[in-house]
Amino acid sequence: MTNKILLLFSLLILTSCSEKKSNKNLEITGTIKGLKKGTLYIQKIKDTSFVVLDTIVINGDSNFKSELNITEPEMMYLFLDRGVSNSLDNNIVFFAEKGKLNITTSLDFFTADVKITGSKNQELYEEYKKVVSRYINQDLELIKERIYASKEKGNEKSIQTIEEKRDNILKRKYLYTTNFAVNNKDYEVAPYVALAEIYDINLKYLDTIQKSLSPKVAQSKYGIKLKELIKERKIIENKK
Repeated sequence: MTNKILLLFSLLILTSCSEKKSNKNLEITGTIKGLKKGTLYIQKIKDTSFVVLDTIVINGDSNFKSELNITEPEMMYLFLDRGVSNSLDNNIVFFAEKGKLNITTSLDFFTADVKITGSKNQELYEEYKKVVSRYINQDLELIKERIYASKEKGNEKSIQTIEEKRDNILKRKYLYTTNFAVNNKDYEVAPYVALAEIYDINLKYLDTIQKSLSPKVAQSKYGIKLKELIKERKIIENKK
């Protein structure tokens, strides 16, 4: 009878341990197809420098898992140290937020094959990048045209036309970014894209974005940084 009681007690302890929940509020899982050996670093930027939040050693199993505590949605980086090469394709940018986030990709095309799920801010950021990439590609084509035009004399007018087209593309990109931020005022990605993509736009547009933010987002890390940027720019421009 005593042995049965001890066995039951042991089972209850084991069950209790197995059901113990993590005290972390962000779970990142993922798979890097083809990776057998290497080290992953989950990082964020603090005071202009990268800070390592977690280190994951891959040795035979291409799956990985990390549990972190975060206070709010924030841009993070999954850096791969391949160990044997210095590939430039080694850093995945992702918008982390509380909950479960999954990252899948491949060793051969680390950033190109990446798929990220579990973050609304990430979903919106990918939507933004998809549109902005069109403006970037258009600008690259015009840069090529300008290079060819500059090789021949007497093409000043053509070069001027090309530059005007480039200016127009930039304006369209800035206008799209402003509209995107205003339309997604309830998400931290809104002030983030303003800071990362259009920090030098006319102040009235930054003001429009800042004033449109929901109270929660306005008090977020990127919301506060946007407010500080606007304040600093106003000081500088008033001195001119």
